[in-house]
Amino acid sequence: MDSGTHLVFGLGLAGLAHVDPVVSGDSLVAAAVLIGTVIGSQAPDFDTLFRLKGNAAYIKNHRGITHSLPFIALWTGMITCCLTLAFGNLPFWHLLAWVFLAVALHVFTDLFNTYGTQALRPFSHKWISWNIIHIFDPFIFGAHVLAILLWSLKILAPSAIFSTLYSILAVYYIWRTVQHHQIAAKLPKLDPDYREGEQYMLITTINLYAWNVLKKRANGEFVIGEWRAGKLQWIDRLACARHPAVEASRKHPDIAAFLYFTSFACADVREHKWGYEVRWADVRYHHRKQYPFVGVLLLDYQLRPLDSYVGWLSDTRLEKKLRFDLSS
Repeated sequence: MDSGTHLVFGLGLAGLAHVDPVVSGDSLVAAAVLIGTVIGSQAPDFDTLFRLKGNAAYIKNHRGITHSLPFIALWTGMITCCLTLAFGNLPFWHLLAWVFLAVALHVFTDLFNTYGTQALRPFSHKWISWNIIHIFDPFIFGAHVLAILLWSLKILAPSAIFSTLYSILAVYYIWRTVQHHQIAAKLPKLDPDYREGEQYMLITTINLYAWNVLKKRANGEFVIGEWRAGKLQWIDRLACARHPAVEASRKHPDIAAFLYFTSFACADVREHKWGYEVRWADVRYHHRKQYPFVGVLLLDYQLRPLDSYVGWLSDTRLEKKLRFDLSS
């Protein structure tokens, strides 16, 4: 989820913690839990510091080890111990339980969107992404804001407000999961161009009743579509380039980082007067036939790297990022 949604989850869990008599009966403990759940709800994303080493390092490591099983325990222990030292005599296990819930819920909710996490490290480095909840879900965020507002105005007890909120959200997550699986099961049957061995991926959007569809053919070609109003429509096709420049680009550390993150990359090669532009696009992300999440490498005719970029951009911004004129 986005940082704002993780923040309201942290505040919401602080409200839910009032179901615990130890928390609700002591304002000092409640304050410590509030700080703990807010920090805990953000802690796995402290890997944003990898941005200091560049976009490639950030993309390779974001939602990686910091979202893993050992780090859930590490974040929980560090935050709880720091709060215990700062506040003094606190009910350690109660505080630890609520901080753990905040950290674990951060990682768990991240599994539901397209970006995913490496939550199973060190047992597996596989990226797990269920494509069920958009990275920013207006219903989840809005429901939290309403609940927090009711709490701040003291209209109802926080235990009642947030017990109701998370019961509703549990049903919402179940509904979205069932909806996703039902539609995904229909895709091969509704596709008039279905061929044996093709793989389909249903990808969430911010619209609850609209989904993006990705089909990978046996020959490596990608077909991009949309599911709207119960109908499947194909809107774009991508044939991935096979060229010596593509193979050479795989060895570059920035492109290797990009390919480490995604299994849905497709390469395009453009020839210029100075050499080749190899553009890898993550085809899971598209908007109006544009694929803004890219790894780009410029090479001369001897396949020596000239410049590179990894990240989110438009063509106009890409030209500004790279020191060569891509239009030449």
